[in-house]
Amino acid sequence: MSEQPSTDGEPTITFYRLQACPFCERVTRSLKEHGLEYRSRFVEPLHSRRDVVKRVAGVRTVPAIVDHKTGVTMAESANIVDYLESTYGGEDVDSATPAGAAADAGGED
Repeated sequence: MSEQPSTDGEPTITFYRLQACPFCERVTRSLKEHGLEYRSRFVEPLHSRRDVVKRVAGVRTVPAIVDHKTGVTMAESANIVDYLESTYGGEDVDSATPAGAAADAGGED
């Protein structure tokens, strides 16, 4: 599996997703590119039964993440990818990214 355990046994990020979801795969690629530790939680395919995601993120859409390191919870692939890049993209990326760049992210999820 592509998920990486952290050194203390707990992953940094919990990732709520569906099998074969292209938006979820986009987030998976970003997590891997940044070498982030995460735990996948596969959710119910039926939108109305995704109560665990609703409790955590306030919505029933996936993908959604909870970053235990920063305390951030969010949904929508474009926003998550922007967040991962701005938070974990490295020193050069962080200093080169304008402060409001992530706020313009739209979504298709």
